[in-house]
Amino acid sequence: MVTLPWSGIRFAIDRGGTFTDVYARLPDGRSFVHKLLSEDPRNYADAPREGIRRILQQICDDQPLTQPFSAAGIDSVRMGTTVATNALLEHKGAATVLLISDGFADLLEIGDQTRPDLFALQVEKVRPLYQEVVAVAERVRPAQPDEDADLVGLDGRDYRIVQAPDLHQVRRQLEQARERGCESVAVALVHGYACPEHERQVGDVARQLGFCQVSLSHQVMPTVRLVPRGDTTVVDAYLTPKIQHYIESFCDGFSDRLAETELRFMTSDGGLVTAERFNGSRALLSGPAGGVVGFAQTCQRALPRRPAIGFDMGGTSTDVSRYDGDYDLVQNTVVAGARIQAPQLNIQTVAAGGGSRLFFRHGMFEVGPESAGSHPGPVCYRKGGYLTVTDANLLLGRLQPEFFPKIFGEDERQPLDLDATRRAFAELTAQVNAWLRGQGRPEMTQEQVAAGFIDVANEQMARPVRAVSVQKGFDLAEHVLACFGGAGGKHACAMAGKLGIQTIFIHRHAGILSAYGMELAQPVNEVQQAASGVLTTEHLAELEQCLAQLTDEACQPLLDQGLEPQQITSQCYLNLRYAATDHALMIPRPDDGDYGRAFRDAYQREYGFQLDAAIEVDDLRVRASGCRAVVVAAGNQDADESLSPYATVSCYLAGDYHDTPVYHWPTGRCLTELTGPALLIQDTATVVVEPGCRARFNDDGDLLIEVSARAQSYTTALDPIQLALLSNRFMSIAEQMGYALQRTAMSTNIKERCDFSCALFDARGNLVANAPHTPVHLGAMGEAVCAQIAVEEDPLEPGDVLLSNHPVMGGSHLPDMTVITPLWQQGRIVMYVANRGHHADIGGITPGSMPPFSRTLAEEGCAIQRFKLVKRGVFQDGAVRALLQSAGEADGQVVPGSRRLEDNLSDFRAQIAANQCGCRLLQTLLDQVGSDCVAAYMGYIQDHAEAAVRAGLLQLVEDHQGGRQLCAEDRLDDGTALRLSVEVDAQGRAVFDFRDSDLQQWGNLNAPRAVTWSAILYTLRCLVAEPIPLNQGCLRPVTLLTSPGSILDPDDQAAVVGGNVLTSQRIVDVIFKAFGCVAASQGCMNNLTFGNQAFGYYETIGGGTGAGPNWHGCSGVHSHMTNTRITDPEILELRYPVMLRQFSVRYGSGGCGRFVGGNGLVREVEFLQPLTVSILSERRVIAPYGLAGGAPARPGRNRLWRPERGWINLGGKNSVAVVAGDRVSIETPGGGGYGKCDDSCSGSAMMGQCRKSDRGQR
Repeated sequence: MVTLPWSGIRFAIDRGGTFTDVYARLPDGRSFVHKLLSEDPRNYADAPREGIRRILQQICDDQPLTQPFSAAGIDSVRMGTTVATNALLEHKGAATVLLISDGFADLLEIGDQTRPDLFALQVEKVRPLYQEVVAVAERVRPAQPDEDADLVGLDGRDYRIVQAPDLHQVRRQLEQARERGCESVAVALVHGYACPEHERQVGDVARQLGFCQVSLSHQVMPTVRLVPRGDTTVVDAYLTPKIQHYIESFCDGFSDRLAETELRFMTSDGGLVTAERFNGSRALLSGPAGGVVGFAQTCQRALPRRPAIGFDMGGTSTDVSRYDGDYDLVQNTVVAGARIQAPQLNIQTVAAGGGSRLFFRHGMFEVGPESAGSHPGPVCYRKGGYLTVTDANLLLGRLQPEFFPKIFGEDERQPLDLDATRRAFAELTAQVNAWLRGQGRPEMTQEQVAAGFIDVANEQMARPVRAVSVQKGFDLAEHVLACFGGAGGKHACAMAGKLGIQTIFIHRHAGILSAYGMELAQPVNEVQQAASGVLTTEHLAELEQCLAQLTDEACQPLLDQGLEPQQITSQCYLNLRYAATDHALMIPRPDDGDYGRAFRDAYQREYGFQLDAAIEVDDLRVRASGCRAVVVAAGNQDADESLSPYATVSCYLAGDYHDTPVYHWPTGRCLTELTGPALLIQDTATVVVEPGCRARFNDDGDLLIEVSARAQSYTTALDPIQLALLSNRFMSIAEQMGYALQRTAMSTNIKERCDFSCALFDARGNLVANAPHTPVHLGAMGEAVCAQIAVEEDPLEPGDVLLSNHPVMGGSHLPDMTVITPLWQQGRIVMYVANRGHHADIGGITPGSMPPFSRTLAEEGCAIQRFKLVKRGVFQDGAVRALLQSAGEADGQVVPGSRRLEDNLSDFRAQIAANQCGCRLLQTLLDQVGSDCVAAYMGYIQDHAEAAVRAGLLQLVEDHQGGRQLCAEDRLDDGTALRLSVEVDAQGRAVFDFRDSDLQQWGNLNAPRAVTWSAILYTLRCLVAEPIPLNQGCLRPVTLLTSPGSILDPDDQAAVVGGNVLTSQRIVDVIFKAFGCVAASQGCMNNLTFGNQAFGYYETIGGGTGAGPNWHGCSGVHSHMTNTRITDPEILELRYPVMLRQFSVRYGSGGCGRFVGGNGLVREVEFLQPLTVSILSERRVIAPYGLAGGAPARPGRNRLWRPERGWINLGGKNSVAVVAGDRVSIETPGGGGYGKCDDSCSGSAMMGQCRKSDRGQR
């Protein structure tokens, strides 16, 4: 056995997906670094252990050290690992059975019912992690004010026990699951976070049966919302056995199993935990969290009190985070497709990295999101790969083959292939120049093309930086850009310049900073508890008592690990939100103890305003940290070192070639200051110091770069690079508007269901850019802005904001309120921003403003053609109140005004604030670029979209055997016909002719022309199947023909509420039927409203999507013209007097065929108070069609249950007064099948929609 010459050696390890980085520190301050492949089974079994062995062998003067070896002399091992993430991505976790309340067996598969890609006809959701589901016959619900409570929940609310679990039945079900191979259990019961006794009972049964892991949702994360809490619990059960097995195998490689060595693992929140407390739900960001800790601690040492942006650019993606003395934590996020509800570092990821592929499409440079991966990789990897950002850096000389490892080619011994990269860029440059010649523009060189793609990549990576800073109210100019990772150093100067950041910090261990961050992290323990109630002085006193108890609970595990009380600090948090809003802010205890003031200040900074509303408490949290003294190792200061270049190369920087000196990163203290251009070569990365930037090393050997303030020049002439840059900026602004609107709105429809859209328009009202929100709003909003511009009376003045919802002014239906704000410059309007949001109630004959039997527009609520919501900067509170409360009249009957006036007003303020956000960001862009340039490129972006649509239309008709004239017909349930003929000419212009459609109805399925425009815009984007920007240019090649007075061009008195939510879906079905590309989806939004004179609630329910030529439909998801979320069961029951009895997949409802349609959903609601319930639905008579011989899906069905009468058919459209105990069940349609089912189907397609589940018992 080799005896180590040292004791007290500390190891910090980042086991990444490709490489494992190992950092070791000796007691005398010396450090060792080693990088090796994470998987190399021919040479070693475990990369972290092998890295430790190699460094120990180096310390022992290369004496042989065979495995297993002793860890004697090793003080600690700290590790971040991708074991959990890899198991999640590869679906290689433990065989897990989910136990969930009866009626919700499919809930986690349904999720929030949204589809991940708004414009993909082949809808693909993430596959569930659990193998089987057990529906536990138990139920707890919130007690109504007039009911006696059975118990008080941990959140302080009263609850009723509807049914206790039958533990004998649970035992039988679990025994059967265990016999079928399940080894891990996840338990998530409705309201289990507040009433955990049923979960405990079920968990005890599972433990008695010997399952290796039992994860209970109230222990994993005791917070409201069943779907994310259930997902988190499943992730915990699925991954924890895998993690613990890895830890066991890691320890087995040491002869003493690390018995005397401190072994800790990094969690997603940036803290270290012992091996036994390292579980699946806290492990998914284990590696990236080390990088955040690394840049945060080292940057704070070098530049105290300066907030920092972490920029970690890798091969396939870039991670961005922020630190300002406290870690930025979030509670809800999605990691590798899994919804996680747990404290995690706020790490924003964008699909842009060194391996991102480069495309030139319709006159625009595009980077990603496709990645070349590690195999085949970039062209220069010598494996027949794709042109990428890495190739662009290589071509421009920013990456030098002679200074890069020779690990490429089939034998993995070749250098980077610059010649192959040049040939590939020559081909791409030829495409670019062919397009430029056609536009009468000067041609570009290969270098200009490559530099352009890097600029576009930088702009895409800037978007998440703005998301963690500007979007939250922080000034980027005050920040430091802390750059680390393998690729970031080549982009740091350009990124900083683009973001207005003046200082860059690059640590000497930047290439392994995630590993180094493990050494700097602290042991932590967190506890959390649900709470409720308004934050008052009296309530705060009670909360402080709870926090004191939680503090003891949080500190105890650290004391048990041997830390002294004086080494432990704790931080208390309250998760606060304004009453009736949805998004809470986690507020740390302020120095003065005034949580309310701290919350209001944080809200003001992030959203730009405050609400006049009570502050409510969602939950309490305590984070205890073991404050071991952190020693940020200094660099080698034994001797001063003067840098001299060891080579000079030619680099293309700032638009020209420069003779660029190449330096090795100094090993000692360096006093040399460098002025760019320069290349600095580390063992694991290259840093590009661009011309005009100044770089120096501090005493620790870290690099500081001062970025020159070099403004980018913009031109009004068409340039494909500039086109991509400004397109990204426009889209980013629309996205940030949407973020602001969702976070500040009061109503469930906007904040929870995301039934809103935000967009930018040019001075003529043409749609320029919109965030991918709700499709039915897209084309219609442009119509609304243009209609307002055409009004000559009461002209706009600076400070005015318009409100409109009327169909004749581009409205879709009355609950969709459009708020329009002009942006003024030098006394004229240069552009507009607008958003449209669905209000829960704006009056009308039924609560929720979605009456099933409206005959005229007046019955549907307050109709507003043009109203100045803000005049010269003053919100018109009294006038808008009077407008919304004024009782209307229809057929001699009084029509009530809004039932949720205060919610309306709050949502209007949120909509105004979202527009102000857009105007502020646009003004910044105008200041940077110039109004003439912005105006020109708003036009060019529309030209680009037009070219893409023309090309797409020509390709579609070429693929369609029917030629350039296409026809289709479909009928609404009442027999009303929608007839379409499409003719595409040789230039890619299309005429969509709906003139043969039937007359407008004495009903509410009439669709304003704006809705048809939205449907056309959506279908064109789907059919083109390229990531083109959605703007008015998409519709330039289109002529829409409708007959005035028809179902698709009704008069100004026609009822339209169903046209927006039902007919719009059928228009899409008709268009897709004409092109023959996909079977019908559910063709409906399944609108459910309920309420009384005090409130109105509205939701839409998903169904099945249609099958296509080579794919099956998707079950339980929204399709086409909507993608709104559905309210979580626990939120629904806490806010409204209902109990959700069932929300499940309607098996057997999808159409059969060679490819089967998706299944619909079943949603059953029991009402606990007298209410008015309304249903507005389609496809209850005429089924969604199949294509190419595929069978139609089953139509939907709506039913009412009354205890004294049983089930009653409600039909497709109805309104009914219910009393306590009544139930409504909505069964939504499936999607149509595609293709005849022949012998090659092997019967699976025919049977596929009849299966109960392919994951086990329900």
